[in-house]
Amino acid sequence: MKSVKFQNPDMAWDIAALILYPPDYDESRTYPTIISVHPFGSCKEQTSSEVYGAALAKEGFVVIAYDASFQGESGGTPRFVEDPTQRVEDISHVIDYAITLPYVDADRIGCIGVCGGGGYALNATMTEKRIKAVVGITPVNIGRLFREGFSNYDPLGTLEAMASQRTVEARGGELQVNELLPASPEAAKANGMTERDVWEATDYYKTSRGHKPGGATKMLFSHAQNTLCWDAFGFTELLMTQPMMVVIGQKAGAFGAYRDGMEVYGRATSSKDRQLVEMKEWSHYDIYDQDAPVSLALVQMVPFLKKHVGGEDSKVHAAA
Repeated sequence: MKSVKFQNPDMAWDIAALILYPPDYDESRTYPTIISVHPFGSCKEQTSSEVYGAALAKEGFVVIAYDASFQGESGGTPRFVEDPTQRVEDISHVIDYAITLPYVDADRIGCIGVCGGGGYALNATMTEKRIKAVVGITPVNIGRLFREGFSNYDPLGTLEAMASQRTVEARGGELQVNELLPASPEAAKANGMTERDVWEATDYYKTSRGHKPGGATKMLFSHAQNTLCWDAFGFTELLMTQPMMVVIGQKAGAFGAYRDGMEVYGRATSSKDRQLVEMKEWSHYDIYDQDAPVSLALVQMVPFLKKHVGGEDSKVHAAA
């Protein structure tokens, strides 16, 4: 694994990434490559690289897991901005970087994403045709979630509050950075926050199970207006032409991954190969890192990605 930073000419800041290599990596050859997109409030060191990135690298792929702009070790100010347009654009910037690497096969690039990252990966694939196949792992349409639960089902009131807060900050007032989760599972229980997704997110992000320094689980409130009017799945019927897989658990929670996964799968009628992987006994956060559901997901994902992007059987050829 290699840690890198790069700057795209379109950006004024660096993107930080981890590059994971196959066990028999040979720098004189080229490899199919997977861009791995982390969840909302997460970072590259968590499930996007540590779980799915590592597993796919073992199967013969180069994997690039990166931090979103304004988050983790990537640049961009102010910090903790969650801007779906930028998040999708980041994917293209990472591909721009990847295709400059001599060991990356520019014709064999896939994309995976987890949670909000799954929604971003699916959305990017509709317009970024350098992506040959995509997997949304328990994908969430972050725009839908913000319009509903994250705004207490009052998107217009939330937009008014964001506007007022942005004016305060523009005049030199203190930034409002919202913490997205309770401080610990104990704090969640004490405050009655035991809904499945909230509880399990806290157990993942706020304990040694998944906590990493870059996974801040914070959001700058005043700069999230665009999120409320964004739709990860807009134009899916027309533009999702590449092979697409959706992996979801049937134990549904408030963040809506099961609902969103079913929606995008149902709408992707133009996809050359659309596949739905439902796991009866597992929930959204189980699929982040628990051995059994991750293994079940990979059993389906690996052949799918090898078929459409390349893998163990055809993973290398002489570099030009």
